[in-house]
Amino acid sequence: MRYLSWLLAVVVILSGCAKGPAPVPVKAAPADPATAPWSEVVAQARDHEVSIYMWGGSDSINTWMDTYVSGQVKAKYGVTLKRVPVAATADAINKLLGEKQAGRTTGSADLVWINGENFKAARQGDLLWGPFAERLPSFTAYYDTKAPDVASDFGYPVEGYEVPWGKAQFVMTYDSAKVPNPPKSFAELAAWVKAHPGRFTYPAPSTDFTGSAFLRMALYETTGGYQHYLGAYDQAKLEAKWQKTFDYLNGLRPYLWRQGTTYPENLAKLDQLYADGEVWMSMHYDPSAAANLIAKGTYPATTRTFLFDAGTIANTHFLAVPFNAPNKAGAMVVADFLLSPEAQLSKFDPKNWGDFPAFDPAKAPAGVKDGLTKIDLGPAVLPPAVLAQHRVPEIEADYLKHLQDGWTRYVAQAK
Repeated sequence: MRYLSWLLAVVVILSGCAKGPAPVPVKAAPADPATAPWSEVVAQARDHEVSIYMWGGSDSINTWMDTYVSGQVKAKYGVTLKRVPVAATADAINKLLGEKQAGRTTGSADLVWINGENFKAARQGDLLWGPFAERLPSFTAYYDTKAPDVASDFGYPVEGYEVPWGKAQFVMTYDSAKVPNPPKSFAELAAWVKAHPGRFTYPAPSTDFTGSAFLRMALYETTGGYQHYLGAYDQAKLEAKWQKTFDYLNGLRPYLWRQGTTYPENLAKLDQLYADGEVWMSMHYDPSAAANLIAKGTYPATTRTFLFDAGTIANTHFLAVPFNAPNKAGAMVVADFLLSPEAQLSKFDPKNWGDFPAFDPAKAPAGVKDGLTKIDLGPAVLPPAVLAQHRVPEIEADYLKHLQDGWTRYVAQAK
């Protein structure tokens, strides 16, 4: 009996050893958001943070992002939105480039507000993840995906590496109490500036996007129109024509604010000069900006906007996902919400931002169509139909830097 008991104990021990420790379940890797069903993308995004790098120079935009957008994505998707302000989009691109060169496969940015030369530089540097545009339900349902200003960005093909979330158009801003008949061309502007010395200036194109747009429009009008610069970048063509533009701007210089010895370094500085009454005109690459500034009490209530008869530059701005975004699923979910009709409608209201919607109005839900017509844009904002009739395109991104460098050399530093 003792022998049998001993044998049984040995068998039990050996049996226990044979089984070994219970296997640890292997957690499945999350599905690739580039191919996963949308429901899985949304599930991956929940309870995570999304960092969006974007220009931080507008209190209105910042407030809208930090309140409405952050609240909505938290309530709908459990996503915590972190807005990371940058002085210029180029700063975000340079950060991504540095991370690329350092081999950082996981970075700090999930989304970037981007367009133009910055998008081209990011694509050429392989700094963006995608294509992802066609994966977003809002994009495929409510946007004209083949529209020229959606399919290309400053003449550079988008190819699904960014999605449109707003449209902008350059407008001139003026105080109607002081300027009863604003100029309708660059020739008339020159006459007005000379008749009102010290009451006009423009932001330095070398340091400010709006000033650069003003320079491009001056190029268009003084050299025969934008049609000369459509298509691939042609430096020789630009340099053969741009002296007329620089001659025009140099002709203005003695009559500008501070006799053109200095230029506001950014639009905010120009806006302050206008708000203080030192200059009687400003400018914005946002047709609703004046209404927003009136509502805040920054601008006088008599502020209005106007367009040049030859048209003003318009473009689309986009969102992109960096190559090393730590939360690509979350980035897609936030981008999809920003493209949604409800977010676009909220963004269009000048009390929030005033940015024009990027979606196709014909595809918008009935409630959103009605909402678009009910928003009070105020007297400072030109009707959308008038703006649309005066839209002229941006040109290939390479023109921008070369033209800005030319302005620095032949205008700002001219003796």
